[in-house]
Amino acid sequence: MDVNPLISQRWSPRAFDGAAEVPTSTMRVLLEAARWAASHGNTQPARFLVGYRGDDTFERIFAALRPGNQSWAGRASVLLVGAVAESDERGPMPNTEFGLGLAVQNLVLQAVELGLVTHQIGGFTPDAVREAFGLPDHVRPVVVIAVGVLGDAEELPEDLRDRERRPRVRKPLTETVFAGHWGNPAFPNP
Repeated sequence: MDVNPLISQRWSPRAFDGAAEVPTSTMRVLLEAARWAASHGNTQPARFLVGYRGDDTFERIFAALRPGNQSWAGRASVLLVGAVAESDERGPMPNTEFGLGLAVQNLVLQAVELGLVTHQIGGFTPDAVREAFGLPDHVRPVVVIAVGVLGDAEELPEDLRDRERRPRVRKPLTETVFAGHWGNPAFPNP
């Protein structure tokens, strides 16, 4: 049995085609995929801000990125902020980051299906996003997601080119999945 190619082919490149556009109709599909994610008690805490390269929303999201991420993320077609609504009319909502994580994964896998690439970015200033967009107190920005078409790694800053070309490596299950007691691999290497 093999892992679904949508999962095994997903990666987070930094090389985006700076001339390509992602139409609003495509972003609607990606965000519909996010909307259908599971969440704790169906609270659906995921919220998104959408900026298209060249518009004011994109520029304000871009301004909140750390300089290292600004060196490549401006070539993405779309920048999203993924945020969590930490409460609703019923009160505080538990496990909101879990719900956002599932929504982002749905969005990312839908992007793979459509031939797009994404890169999730933790290197940004949440307070800058909060201020730039007037987020209410119960909404917390968690991640920025770059969306677009794969570009040429040669157009990246030199220090990022090697990272872009490195093979993808994942820890083996022997290091991450245990049974009986912590550290005892559930799936020992054959």
